[in-house]
Amino acid sequence: MTVALAAVAMTTRSLLLRDIDHRINQLLTQETQEFANFVPQGVDPDTGRTFTDPDKLLRVFLQRQYSDPDEELLGLTRAPGQRVHVIRQSREIRPDIALHPDRASLTAILDAEGAAGVLSRPQGEVRWAKVPIRAAAPGAEAAFVVAFHSESERAIADEAFRTLLAISGVALITVTGIGWAVAGRILAPVRVVRATAEKLTEQDLTRRIPVQGRDDIAALAETFNAMLDRLESAFAGQRQFVDDAGHELRTPITIVRGHLELMGDDPAEQRETVRLVTDELDRMSRIVEDLLLLAKAERPDFVRPEPVQLGELTADVFVKARALGERDWVLDQVADREAWLDPQRITQAMVQLAQNAVQHTVPGARIRIGSREREGRVELYVADSGPGVQPQDAEVIFERFRRGTARRGARTSGAGLGLSIVRAIAEGHRGGRVELRPAEGAGSGAVFVLVMEEAL
Repeated sequence: MTVALAAVAMTTRSLLLRDIDHRINQLLTQETQEFANFVPQGVDPDTGRTFTDPDKLLRVFLQRQYSDPDEELLGLTRAPGQRVHVIRQSREIRPDIALHPDRASLTAILDAEGAAGVLSRPQGEVRWAKVPIRAAAPGAEAAFVVAFHSESERAIADEAFRTLLAISGVALITVTGIGWAVAGRILAPVRVVRATAEKLTEQDLTRRIPVQGRDDIAALAETFNAMLDRLESAFAGQRQFVDDAGHELRTPITIVRGHLELMGDDPAEQRETVRLVTDELDRMSRIVEDLLLLAKAERPDFVRPEPVQLGELTADVFVKARALGERDWVLDQVADREAWLDPQRITQAMVQLAQNAVQHTVPGARIRIGSREREGRVELYVADSGPGVQPQDAEVIFERFRRGTARRGARTSGAGLGLSIVRAIAEGHRGGRVELRPAEGAGSGAVFVLVMEEAL
């Protein structure tokens, strides 16, 4: 803004000076043309004829003219070998700038070859123009001179320039103050964001930024608060995950250590201890693999969707699930269309659901596997005829290391990560989720459904 105001002031001054120069040039041209027209047309009041004496011509003309305050109309004559004689109006011009007493300057103007020019004097600049007159006497010289003292006009322009600078300075200070205050108010929420970010620690992620208004700063605060919500949820899940993992791994480690410490020299006892230790180590290995899989679920490339034929995918899952146990396996509905899914992850989730159904049913029990299209979404399901899920367990069975109170009437050696993996795979797809629904028709049982809202 400083540069802009300075540019405006300088431009204004230049325009004013150019206007002054233009007006002075017009005035000089007008005065010289009037005199040039008067010379052939003027009549001597004493003789009634045209003027033959340059001196009288100049006197009569000057008596009839009214000049501006900064303008001098002069008549200059010079006889051979004499100094310049000045004929001027009776009107007095300011003595400090008057040109007529300055014989040297007048001589320079009379001797100048051009019809106009600029004369630099200590009193200021003088713009002049002259019209030579033919003298009667041989060797004599005469001329009509118009001299304009431009310093006062330039002083007005300079005063306007200084006034404009003063006004610009006041405006600049005012706008700077207003801008400082407005910028402070605009940036206040940003400072709150910074202060809140500085106070955030891993132990305290509960601070939030107050949102006021509906501008971009409010949107920034809302975005920052949403990020804090995700961070708090992630840290809470991480702490819970570490606590649960530590608890689940501590039990097999304790069992292994206890059996090894109590193992005797009896070969049969040693073989039994090795069997128990190997079984616990295998269980620990499965827990670690499941934990690694759940950790990968946070990565963007955990699920890689591609066009898949639902019919072929459902049939492949059915063939693989039949090897999990002696059950009455039924390939139920099959959706005959293409969907956008990750076939490996979906197969993994469906096999896990089938394994879960095997663990909670008896040999010969019916387990149905199928896929269908409903209301613009894809559903893949595994339905069993087991004891079902108790209502108090329906909310927790998809959480990590949660088996429910009765685990659907059976006790297994799993770590409680299977359904968590299924949920992670389902939610890894856009618009995906896993649902627990009651069995259709009469009887007990449970139906686990992978719902893909945006797979078609």
